[in-house]
Amino acid sequence: MNFRPLHDRILIKRIEEKETVKGGIIIPDTAKEKPQEGEVVAVGHGKKTDEGKVIALDVKAGDRILFGKYSGAEIKMENQEYLILREEEVLGIIEGKAATASGKK
Repeated sequence: MNFRPLHDRILIKRIEEKETVKGGIIIPDTAKEKPQEGEVVAVGHGKKTDEGKVIALDVKAGDRILFGKYSGAEIKMENQEYLILREEEVLGIIEGKAATASGKK
């Protein structure tokens, strides 16, 4: 896929939580909340200031991030769902190998 977000926008792929069964009840996909964790696929060059300087982004491709529940715009490319959001909508970067889909270490 050849896609590069513009300016301070980033393209992310949601990291789906594993299906859990509580009390023998299976929750259908439509009733589940969408995860708020994702992997950065592509980033723009950065935000331009009024003076024309470009401020580089703190996130890079491959980072695992947390973002707000209602952040960004959903798009679909090559039968895959992605989310485009601005860097300011990113709540934080998850570091370490023990990070899980729920954001706990």
